[in-house]
Amino acid sequence: MNISSPNNLTLNKAKLNLISLLFLLTLISGCSVSDSDENQEDRAQEEIPVEYIMLTPTDFRTRIAEAPIAYLPLGTLEWHGEHLPLGSDGMQSFSFMKDLAYEVGGIVLPMLYLGPDMMMAEGEKELYGMDFWLSLEEGRTYMTPQQLDGSAYWVPDELFHQIVEQSIKQLARAGFKIIVAHGHGPSTRHVIAHWKEWEEMYDVLIYTCWSWNIRGENDQESSEKSNREGLGIMTDHAAMNETSLMMYYYPDLVKMEQISPDTALWPLAVAGKDPRLFASAEQGQSAVEFQLERMTKLLREALQRILPASTGTSASKGAASSTSETSETAAAAKAATTG
Repeated sequence: MNISSPNNLTLNKAKLNLISLLFLLTLISGCSVSDSDENQEDRAQEEIPVEYIMLTPTDFRTRIAEAPIAYLPLGTLEWHGEHLPLGSDGMQSFSFMKDLAYEVGGIVLPMLYLGPDMMMAEGEKELYGMDFWLSLEEGRTYMTPQQLDGSAYWVPDELFHQIVEQSIKQLARAGFKIIVAHGHGPSTRHVIAHWKEWEEMYDVLIYTCWSWNIRGENDQESSEKSNREGLGIMTDHAAMNETSLMMYYYPDLVKMEQISPDTALWPLAVAGKDPRLFASAEQGQSAVEFQLERMTKLLREALQRILPASTGTSASKGAASSTSETSETAAAAKAATTG
């Protein structure tokens, strides 16, 4: 009878454990390799930034093939009350467009900081936009025309027209088929005034993010809900809507303590519902989620019109996504942005 020594038994047991471990690792490796191509593509796509300036040519080709949408944030360096950053216009539009790009696809351009506005000469000074606009309204006797601190953005309409038109020309040349331009009120209105001629010149579709779409493609109920509940994107000036959006996207940069708590004293050059009474991060989140759902539907329908179904675009992959999925994507993108 052959009896194994304790040392041999220990050695055999160690060999068995090693074989079991190798077998387990093989199974795990096999599971990883068997992941579907679609899941691998989705993971790869998630790792690609949406910001134009961060893309390599390879990443650019991937994103534009998936969804040829360019997002152009129309910003300023402009007074937004004592409580908001001077770059609020571009910051709001840029952040919302990043949410859209993560949901629908596409690429977000750097924000512009030049824009048109009303201009008034007062002696040797030139006043722009909010420097004097509220003083023109009947009953707005609390504001006298003055140069507001920090505003440095104004260009004539003709120059702004050239900047936007040449941007659209270059984006069309790069392969984009849809352009979403939104932000500073006068800048957005300029786009609305000229979208049709630019579409015809450069064979693109142009959108803004205001609820009443320039093509009238939105339903009346959506537009009325947005107006009634303050769920637009940049529909006032440093008041409830813009302050709420900034509270949602950039809570650490909103300084409500820098405006008087006395609601009998109206904040300088603020236009809209009183931000001290009506603004909140929750209101901003509601506006983002409402408009994100609306714009996602609009852009996916546009993609379906211009791209073959066989390309596997974001439009065909996600046309049936729910409101909750859209909101979760926006929240995740915001969390990644704000850290």
